[in-house]
Amino acid sequence: MLTNEFQSKVAIVTGGARGIGKSITRALAEHGAQVIIADIDAEAAEKTCQELSTRGLVARAIPVDTADSGQVNRMVEEVVGHYHRVDILVNNAGISPKKDGKKIPIVEMPLEQWERVIAVNLHGCFYCAQACARHMIKQRYGKMVNMSSSAGKTYSSIPGSHYLTSKAGVIGLTRALAGELAPYGINVNAVAPGRIETEMIHDVPPEVNQEIIRQIPVGRCGTPQDVTEAVLFLLSDKANFITGVTLDVNGGKQMF
Repeated sequence: MLTNEFQSKVAIVTGGARGIGKSITRALAEHGAQVIIADIDAEAAEKTCQELSTRGLVARAIPVDTADSGQVNRMVEEVVGHYHRVDILVNNAGISPKKDGKKIPIVEMPLEQWERVIAVNLHGCFYCAQACARHMIKQRYGKMVNMSSSAGKTYSSIPGSHYLTSKAGVIGLTRALAGELAPYGINVNAVAPGRIETEMIHDVPPEVNQEIIRQIPVGRCGTPQDVTEAVLFLLSDKANFITGVTLDVNGGKQMF
């Protein structure tokens, strides 16, 4: 459904070429935003732009590795140079590597893999927030949503320690950013999805997902659209008095 809820807003979505990020990108474009798909996969980002174009929507792809602060700073400067502002940041880029469909035990985890996951999932979130905040402070307006995870709030036997640690860090970073940036009219919140039907959940055996579904009160995995609706709410003017929160989107799996 096309609306003008985010008309004239300039939005950056990291990892916006597929999965949850793609759903958020599409929804923001449908609601009138000028959307920048900041993704390490340049080909996938361009494909998503073309798909939106066939529907009369406009998005722009900028290849970027969010774990590289220099690339992030250049990406944000390119956006501001072209659009003269940045209003929305969705820190969605994230990775969760496994081995043969299973988590990698901490005693077997290669140091470079630990560092890469922390760099993408946590450092990248900070780099993008810092770069955008510099401009949002001048505007005295901005909305940020950081993608955490249910795994950042409790132990999970599926993702590795690097993923759990990074997503817990995102929650802490969200609170820190919210407190610092609130005086400048900038809202910073997080979303913590549970098991969501994306490519990422299919890197484990089907019986693992079936067991998880049995533990979800609503009886199903979530969809990218479920997460997107939560993100859109936090980015909207309806949430102007909400900052520093982490919104669970997990079908009731962690209600106690």
